[in-house]
Amino acid sequence: MTQPLWTPTAERVRGSNLARLMAEFRPDLPISAAAWDPLWQWSVDRPAEFWPAVWQFGDVIASRKWDSVLEDGERMPGARWFSGSRLNFAENLLRFTGDDAAIVFRSENGARRTVSWDELRNMVAALRGYLINCGVTVGDRVAAFLPNIPETIAAMLATTSIGAIWSSTSPDFGARGVIERFSQIEPKVLITSDGYFYGGKAIDSISRTEEILRALPTVRHVVLVRYHGPDGVPVSQHQAPSEWTTLESILAATPPPLAFEQLPFDHPVYILYSSGTTGVPKCIVHGAGGTLLQHIKELALHTDVKRGERIFYFTTCGWMMWNWLVSSLALGATVQLFDGSPLTPSAETLPIMLEEEGIQYFGTSARYLLSAEKLHVTAKRREFPKLRTILSTGSPLPPSSFEYVYREWKGDVALASISGGTDIVSCFALGNPLLPVYAGEIQSRGLGLAVDVFDESGRAIVGEKGELVCTKPFPAMPVKFWNDPGDERYLASYFAMYPNIWRHGDWVELTPRGGLVIFGRSDAVLNPGGVRIGTAEIYREVEQMKEILESVVTAQQWENDERIVLFVKLRPGVVLDDELRERIRKLIRAELTPRHVPAKIIAVPDIPKTVSGKTVELAVKNVIHGRPVKNADALANPEALAHFENLSELRD
Repeated sequence: MTQPLWTPTAERVRGSNLARLMAEFRPDLPISAAAWDPLWQWSVDRPAEFWPAVWQFGDVIASRKWDSVLEDGERMPGARWFSGSRLNFAENLLRFTGDDAAIVFRSENGARRTVSWDELRNMVAALRGYLINCGVTVGDRVAAFLPNIPETIAAMLATTSIGAIWSSTSPDFGARGVIERFSQIEPKVLITSDGYFYGGKAIDSISRTEEILRALPTVRHVVLVRYHGPDGVPVSQHQAPSEWTTLESILAATPPPLAFEQLPFDHPVYILYSSGTTGVPKCIVHGAGGTLLQHIKELALHTDVKRGERIFYFTTCGWMMWNWLVSSLALGATVQLFDGSPLTPSAETLPIMLEEEGIQYFGTSARYLLSAEKLHVTAKRREFPKLRTILSTGSPLPPSSFEYVYREWKGDVALASISGGTDIVSCFALGNPLLPVYAGEIQSRGLGLAVDVFDESGRAIVGEKGELVCTKPFPAMPVKFWNDPGDERYLASYFAMYPNIWRHGDWVELTPRGGLVIFGRSDAVLNPGGVRIGTAEIYREVEQMKEILESVVTAQQWENDERIVLFVKLRPGVVLDDELRERIRKLIRAELTPRHVPAKIIAVPDIPKTVSGKTVELAVKNVIHGRPVKNADALANPEALAHFENLSELRD
């Protein structure tokens, strides 16, 4: 597309956080789109200037400044950032006080409450005192099996204030999926709830918690959050161990003074997990300082979040977007939480919340926007005078969804498609307050990240599809993988293809204007006749069709080559007959190439996805080839895999 869908006004550009940073640290550059390329180049060429600028702009609280910004900067991994500095992650997120809202919470069941900055600090102080009494100290792990509620944020901040390491999963995980994750990190304390709400149902969590605890012998203390309320399932009915404590009893005690352990820049703050659909989930350890700086940069400079504004992201506590969202507290923004189904009690649930709460930054998944379009959600009839930015991630956002947002949500809004991952608990490419928005394209590479696109020989390419790489170290690289002697799994995950260069595993194109188009995971790329095709290319065409709710495309080994197989989940009442198959093929052939046309199109009742909503092409590929799917419990709907077994349509 040569014409932008939206362009920021000069007033908006001048009023951005990025303009303020430029005025202080790069006054030689104009405050306009023309400044972006030299600004990004400076940020990757001069890291010892750029990252301290982010530190200063974000007013990072530290008891000791650094001795050196970057040591061993030629090593990847192995570079050391801000050596000698001492800080605490939680202290930076709890810098503000008073009666203003730090968190606003809503549930699908209609519940709503506000937590002020002072109330949040008191909750953190009480939980911190409890954890210390339990013997939790620097480096210990605290695990959470919790819904997306304010107590989860408070527990994370209490944990990290001590210097312990936080790790969470959402309650829609199966017990085995939780055990596979938490058993590797051996937590000392587990924080859980009596249940959660989803799709109009109150779902019990305690029976799964008991199963989880039987596999976690290191857990000595359990904190129960009564989310279901007084009518929820009593703990006594589940023969709860005596060391269980309710959150109410912890908060009822007078909290000790709030304090923050001062720790090195790279001290672990989070353990996050890979999806676990191709093997045991990898335990990815993230450092406090790198996570803090990266999130400040992305939220303040790329997203333009300011103090007192309200930011929302539809997420669970098992997805890295929760960690990203919570860091908005460091900017003095109000974090808006929602727990439950975005389509309960109606498809208008999130737009209603957006209108009523006056949210400035609305984040969701590409899958939600696709679903909203198919459900004819026309949010534009509502009033969103404060809405400035809509963010999307989780999978590539197709051009049709860009057009849908501007047509049916709001014409004057920055639509920021962003992309990164659990691996860096942040983004490689994201929105940009200086630049226009083009359909199907992420606006820019992240500041301070030397993102490029390589072909198989390691040559940088523009305007062609290749591997997304990062050629220089950055502070948000993982500190390590847990229980990974010699960093063997870490090195194999990111540095096996291009030594000393991070290969992320996304199949992308860098456009001549510096944007990025993502075509899916490179390990799921289709290769019929030796032509590499990204799965997202097919999704963006097929899922525009009103008859199709969702789809998954994969490759089947066939006659010494491979052929493309497309599985579709149809709208109720629709039949996949020859006429519909032919229309699908004609659309793909016309909009893409004959190489993209599936050899087989098969209807299935459901599409398997991870708990964060990502389609799992590799799991489907394993099933149709008769191979086992490892860790199916990592899926939100593992039963869907059965629909792909022994299909007669794939035998000819």
